Amino acid sequence: MVNKCRFSIVLFLLTLSISVSAQQNKNTAKPATTQSQPKLVIGLVIDQMRWDYLYKFKKLYGKGGFNRLLNQGFSCDNTMITHLPTYTAVGHTGIYTGSVPAIHGIVGNNWIDRASGKNVYCTDDSTVTGVGSNNEAGKMSPRNMMTTSIADQLRLSDNFKSKVIGISLKDRGAILPAGHSANVAYWFDDKEGKWITSTYYMESLPSWVNNFNDKKMPDSLMAKGWNVIMPIKDYDLSAEDKESYEGKIPGINQNTFPYTTNNLGDKRYKAFKYTPFGNTYTLKFAESAIENEQLGKGSVTDFLAVSLSSTDYIGHVFAPNSVEIEDTYLRLDLDLTEFLNYLDKTIGVGNYLFFLTADHGVAHNPDFMKEHKLPSGNFEDNDLMKSLNDTLKSLNRSVPQVMAIDNSQIYFNDNDELIKANGKEIFKDIIVSLLEKKSFISHAFDIEKVSTSTLPTVMIEMVKNSYYPKRSGDVMFIPNPGFLDGGKTGTTHGLWNPYDAHIPLVWYGWNIKSGRSHKEVHMTDIAATLAALLDIQMPNGCVGKVIEEVVR
Repeated sequence: MVNKCRFSIVLFLLTLSISVSAQQNKNTAKPATTQSQPKLVIGLVIDQMRWDYLYKFKKLYGKGGFNRLLNQGFSCDNTMITHLPTYTAVGHTGIYTGSVPAIHGIVGNNWIDRASGKNVYCTDDSTVTGVGSNNEAGKMSPRNMMTTSIADQLRLSDNFKSKVIGISLKDRGAILPAGHSANVAYWFDDKEGKWITSTYYMESLPSWVNNFNDKKMPDSLMAKGWNVIMPIKDYDLSAEDKESYEGKIPGINQNTFPYTTNNLGDKRYKAFKYTPFGNTYTLKFAESAIENEQLGKGSVTDFLAVSLSSTDYIGHVFAPNSVEIEDTYLRLDLDLTEFLNYLDKTIGVGNYLFFLTADHGVAHNPDFMKEHKLPSGNFEDNDLMKSLNDTLKSLNRSVPQVMAIDNSQIYFNDNDELIKANGKEIFKDIIVSLLEKKSFISHAFDIEKVSTSTLPTVMIEMVKNSYYPKRSGDVMFIPNPGFLDGGKTGTTHGLWNPYDAHIPLVWYGWNIKSGRSHKEVHMTDIAATLAALLDIQMPNGCVGKVIEEVVR
């Protein structure tokens, strides 16, 4: 009897040991895959998503969206941007090229072309026309980007058999990630309220896109209005709903819930971008693209680059500590849950590689900061340029005028007769001296001489990474931390500081083990890591390194 009892105990412990071991293996092993390569790669860029939004709202998220990615995927929690300015066009380009403005040439959303002196928008292309649109919104292409993207490299790797599609409300958020050889990029025409493209890609919209546009989803979504999805008292991670430093959605003369959005007339599609419904709309269009273009159904890996822009529009108006932002991310979590479930159903669990990141973060509103005794302030580029030019006029010697201020950079006119006769060095020194006297500026310097400046190394490297002589300015300034270029309401981004440069990066799905790392990695490492996972060459301007913890 004793022996039988001992045998039962041993058998029980052995069974328990095997069960625990199996559970541990289940939790730590890579997901089973059905093939040697993923059927589909999905890059999801959430425009203006601060890294801390992953964890600030974590307890409010459900199980199937952000928390699913964090619990089952691999999060690189210390991912930093290594360029300036931290703007949308530069960030999207950096993610997908693994490169920096000094190489890929996208030095901002806008810049001054040094040869012509003209202001250039990042995706402007006068040689193409819109498809699905008769206005200026369609005259766009990736031609200003000087390097390939990871999607281009995927196409090169299999003799252009892979399908690549870019989707975003913003033209730059769709075009630059998809690269030069993409099958197509689609963006939103906020005058017509529909998805469009350009003749760079095709001559007419596919029937499925026309059918999707004919549904007029923005109108039906706006008809519901925007109200909070929890009782307003439960939004205790935000400031009060009504704050003087919050802006207003275009066409709506209030900044508190609920928002009536069904009677805005010809402003409704512009206002639509400033609601969470823009994210819903974008992801539904992404699902339609997967279905109708049969992404992930062929013999090679396809690529879908999706960027959610409404988070940026809302963030600019209301700032990070608003009820509007908290509600936007709770709604996005629900949309993300639906999208991941759709991918499971159509592509198959373990058959797609998914990564989530952001193009940049965002700063807190200065008045919000001051309210809590934190250093901050505002300035205006236009006021600064006027001040500089007024001072230059008052000097007892002839000096050229500042032509423009963009991306925290001062541009002289290279065709100015004084500059042609005397060079720019003496004038640069004058501007540096004037800028250094401004209370809101911590540093000013000749960009070409940044290596010999007294800036901290991290800032020197970011400036060097961003200098493209044909498009960059002559002198650069660094505002004090917490000081923003812009008005009193809302907020903005663009600087070196962690609130703008620290971004989320979560990998999920095919061949990705679960885990979390606080090792510093960089935005430029994303494309390099994708290349390693897919066994393809890095983009031709890539300076990033493979994130070893992700590919193991």
